[in-house]
Amino acid sequence: MLHVNELTKTYDGVTNQLDRVTATFPRGQWTTILGPNGSGKSTLLRALARTHEPTSGTYTIEGERADAMPLKAFARRVATVHQQNEAPFDLTVERLVRYGRLPYETLFSRPTERDDEAVDWAMRETDVYDKRKQSFGQLSGGERQRVWIALALAQQTDVLLLDEPTNHLDAYYQYDMLDLLKRLNRTHGLTIVTVLHDMNQALRYSDQLLLLERGRLVARGAPRDVLTERLVRDVYGIHLVIREEEGVGPYAVTLGKEER
Repeated sequence: MLHVNELTKTYDGVTNQLDRVTATFPRGQWTTILGPNGSGKSTLLRALARTHEPTSGTYTIEGERADAMPLKAFARRVATVHQQNEAPFDLTVERLVRYGRLPYETLFSRPTERDDEAVDWAMRETDVYDKRKQSFGQLSGGERQRVWIALALAQQTDVLLLDEPTNHLDAYYQYDMLDLLKRLNRTHGLTIVTVLHDMNQALRYSDQLLLLERGRLVARGAPRDVLTERLVRDVYGIHLVIREEEGVGPYAVTLGKEER
């Protein structure tokens, strides 16, 4: 559904944060972008979100050039939850989620029944409907992240991009968040693209992995095919063992760093 071809992002005219990345993000699948710090993960996601324009290369959505779309039209097809999000603490949950309907508004338009239904649906899907009248500042970190996802869902797009959605959450709420995203992916066919650091989370939840190193795409495919002991050693410099357990599936055990 999404495709990037020879995507390059250059800073200061010299440094390639992305170096000719070519990849497809299939419809209805969960793709996770992995790589060490500075590998270009967030830069690639921001290019998909159109918050960073690439230096060269193309980005298409179902064959249509993304950079040729008006921003409101693009926002009706792709929603993004950034790593750092801020909102006034006195804003109610419902009011904040309603901002997801901005791509459908015109200068003099008023909220419609469809807008109300989309906002209610998004809050129910993320289990924040009962908190709709509460102020954003009253919520826990996990609840706030659910509200940001509800805002993105209210856009009613087919694609959801998330930059480190489990950042600043404890272990319980990390998996709570990922389970929510998996349910949205499976139940509604939502195409999801995430940046994650945790290899076990990537193994468990993703359909496809992209592994970046210094801006280059070094591997793409099914999680078990990408997270091999050799590739992880070469890219991360750590000794990793992948094990299988019935009822659990593959999981990674880190045994320490490799001597370079």
